[in-house]
Amino acid sequence: MTETFVPPTRFAVPGRIEVSERAAARWQRAVVVDVRRENAAGTVSSFRLKVPHWHGHLPGQHLMLRLTAQDGYVAQRHYSIASPPEDADPDGGGEIELTLDHVPGGEVSGHLHTVARVGDVVEVRGPLSGFFAWPGDRPALLLGAGSGVVPLMSMLRHWRRAGRPVPLRLLVSARTPEDLIYPDEYGDETTVVLTRTEGRLSAEHLAPLLGAGQPPGGWEAYICGSNGFAEHASRLLVAGGQPVDRIRIERFG
Repeated sequence: MTETFVPPTRFAVPGRIEVSERAAARWQRAVVVDVRRENAAGTVSSFRLKVPHWHGHLPGQHLMLRLTAQDGYVAQRHYSIASPPEDADPDGGGEIELTLDHVPGGEVSGHLHTVARVGDVVEVRGPLSGFFAWPGDRPALLLGAGSGVVPLMSMLRHWRRAGRPVPLRLLVSARTPEDLIYPDEYGDETTVVLTRTEGRLSAEHLAPLLGAGQPPGGWEAYICGSNGFAEHASRLLVAGGQPVDRIRIERFG
């Protein structure tokens, strides 16, 4: 029996990513300038931060966010960056955006969802990791489930701001329409799979994009989601002919 090769993976948001050895070393203060809900269920929100010395990021990178209580207690987590690099000034400064699930019992996400207000100050360090980054110069096939769509949204927003220079397709999985993150931002490049009514992401969803349906030179594939979704989606890609060395995975849970 032939053994199925599973692509190497890294761990991703929310709050469970490996720390990159090349991580930016300096913490800096960031001011919350906007908070908005990102799904109808009200369980996911975006937090826009003004960072005075941010020198940009690549779509798919993440950062570390730190909160310090009045008694000195510190909590910190890693979160993917949802905004495109165009929102930052390459000479320093600009704004970045994080999109967070309200994790039950979560110290950082719980505080941000229930306590944080515009004008509050947090600390950030980054950007971190180049493993999952997409430079925007090659066709991208993006597969995300739940909050795994967050770093993929940075890629999608960058692709649009850059004038759609290469082919890009996004398949996003959510349980219900109410759970879908960024419901108003998807266009004809996106396929939404609602698992409660349609079932899981399947080979049929991917078939039009693989084989004869892929662009010249093929795709760079990016998968982000839970452990179960990441394993399932990567196996579908490999079975459909996607080269293993052109699949990048971040997972959580």
